[in-house]
Amino acid sequence: MEKIKGLINAPFTPFTAEGEVNLAPIPAYAALLARNGLKGVFINGSSGEGYLLTEEERMRLAEAWMQAVPEGFKVIVHVGSTCVKSSRRLAAHAREIGAWGIGAMATPFPRIGRVEELVKYCEEIASGAPNLPFYYYHIPAFNNAYLSMYDFLQAVDGRIPQFAGIKYTFESLYEYNRCRRYRNGKYDMLHGQDETILPCLAMGGAQGGIGGTTNYNGRVLTGIIEAWEAGDLDKARELQEFAQDVIDVICHFRGNIVGGKRIMKLIGLDLGPNRTPFRNMTDEEEARMKQELEAIHFFERCNR
Repeated sequence: MEKIKGLINAPFTPFTAEGEVNLAPIPAYAALLARNGLKGVFINGSSGEGYLLTEEERMRLAEAWMQAVPEGFKVIVHVGSTCVKSSRRLAAHAREIGAWGIGAMATPFPRIGRVEELVKYCEEIASGAPNLPFYYYHIPAFNNAYLSMYDFLQAVDGRIPQFAGIKYTFESLYEYNRCRRYRNGKYDMLHGQDETILPCLAMGGAQGGIGGTTNYNGRVLTGIIEAWEAGDLDKARELQEFAQDVIDVICHFRGNIVGGKRIMKLIGLDLGPNRTPFRNMTDEEEARMKQELEAIHFFERCNR
């Protein structure tokens, strides 16, 4: 099964001022991402507020992205839900519209506390699109599924024929690398933390990743990989440190989903507010965030 090389972006969902899904910005959004070195999108995930969308909204967004992306640009659809029937329906829809792959994080309710429960959950979802690569999205900070991913790989191996790998959004570089080495690299381990791309490259095997700050800082993050491949460690370090500076700023403003989405407005692509229960940034907070970004010369290096 093909392994992803390069960075896939986790896009925000555009909303109108009234909180309705807004498909109009998606063509310009797709062009911006492709122009800045991204290789695809992982839509309707955490950055896209996927759990706050209806099934119909998620399907409309998937269709809009499929129509907007350039040739060769991968569309992976997050289909995770608290209702497995909904997930299977979303997976089948992704297959019908020609998406490249699907993925799902563990349901936030009820909490999944055993590896076998997680395998069964993924197995049922993947059955909705038996021919599409399926990625498990490991982000335990969102759903408390603090399970061993190495044990998960051992358990899922052979159970889901189209299981492709893991989007690994967790802090344990040891476990990430252990999973990457499982059965001589059988599965695709997509790095999921923009603040630690360089360490995963240095450990010898990371090839691809899915990021959230790539929405507005993709030029820098793809630059880390390019510098590493060129053997320019000093440049790779400088770019990684700058990426961390940007993340430090958004952490002052409720993180990537809230602060990062507002950065898109500052770089010329207004994607609207966040949905309830997210607490949207005020105009005063936006002004302060802009000042902090200017202080690190962000607007000279960001996506454009």
